[in-house]
Amino acid sequence: MGTVDRSRVLQPEGELSLQLPAGHDAVNMFGDVYGGWVSAQAVLASEIRAGQEAQGRIATVSVGQMTFMSPVLKGTVLSFYTRVLERGHSSLRIAVECWGQCPDGRAPRKVTVCECVQVAIDGEGHIRRLPPTDSLGG
Repeated sequence: MGTVDRSRVLQPEGELSLQLPAGHDAVNMFGDVYGGWVSAQAVLASEIRAGQEAQGRIATVSVGQMTFMSPVLKGTVLSFYTRVLERGHSSLRIAVECWGQCPDGRAPRKVTVCECVQVAIDGEGHIRRLPPTDSLGG
């Protein structure tokens, strides 16, 4: 047939915010990592990114729909990439992509995606304004 067009190979979008292996505590009775565990890590990755952007405390307001594209086996190293999609006065809408690298060395594959919304809060838990983007060290 023809050659593979490498420019069309899927690659993660965003910055790496969290990377960890799926251990034995994350698997269901069939040996696959259960979706709730992956979902929790996706929210954590979004919170890490939002905390950096907000330069402080944040709270998760919503987590969008997740569709899993492939099962995740125990030992898979999951990498969560985040992108800020929208920045409001006090909230951030963040896209999260989860990619998995199986222990057998196969190429990384996209596992799932979702969007999370976080809001910046102060020490008393009240909504606060996000710092200006020019104050972010980036």
